Amino acid sequence: MYLRYPSDWCQGAVAAAIPSLRYANLENYSVAGMPARTSEALVLRTYPFGEADLIVSFFTRDQGKLRGVAKRARRPKSSFGAGLERLSLVRMHYFQRENRELTTLDSCEIVRSQFALMASYEMGVALDYLAEVTDELLPHAEPNERFFRLLAAVLDYLRDAGARNGSAIWPAVLYFSLWAVRLSGFLPALRVQPGSIEIAQEMLEKPIRELSPREWTRRTAGDLRQFLNRIIEEHIEKRLHCAPMLETL
Repeated sequence: MYLRYPSDWCQGAVAAAIPSLRYANLENYSVAGMPARTSEALVLRTYPFGEADLIVSFFTRDQGKLRGVAKRARRPKSSFGAGLERLSLVRMHYFQRENRELTTLDSCEIVRSQFALMASYEMGVALDYLAEVTDELLPHAEPNERFFRLLAAVLDYLRDAGARNGSAIWPAVLYFSLWAVRLSGFLPALRVQPGSIEIAQEMLEKPIRELSPREWTRRTAGDLRQFLNRIIEEHIEKRLHCAPMLETL
């Protein structure tokens, strides 16, 4: 069964079973000279590959952003189950050959799914945005622990605050984009309204859960959000697919 998300940017198969660890001691296992790895990872994007496989872009805590081939992942009884859904936090088991960009994915275990958030169209757009910006900004195979913690913290916030208040997507998206640009090293002087600068200053000083209470709508610091999206697009030299969708919510 396939879920249709607010955009076609991220799609994947959903199965009922949660995969189990195929090798009890995977760290000591290797195939044809490829060292085996197990990494905590967030799934960013999947692409169909061949008749039954997927190319998976995933962001690991220890190795940075990687891409790998998940063989037979689109088959109903795939060992990956629902683990390759967008922004799932998983333990990814894979083999990495030196001087090869693509890894070979073996299996994954779900640590935390974002499935509950997908019932909301608005939340789905926000998740697509987080995944797209992360995938576009991060270079290949460069560990970035702070960026990983940023994305994980924003997802945690959305699961908790978003369950009570649908407007939580606006501080979450803004906080993420502001810090994503800063951590990527190209945050310029903010040419926005004074009220938006005040919000940005607070976001750069506090964890997302400690922000001052305020009524959030799409218009709250909207000029700052749009400014950051333009900066990101200039940096990656392409348009973001999900940013315009946010502006229609």
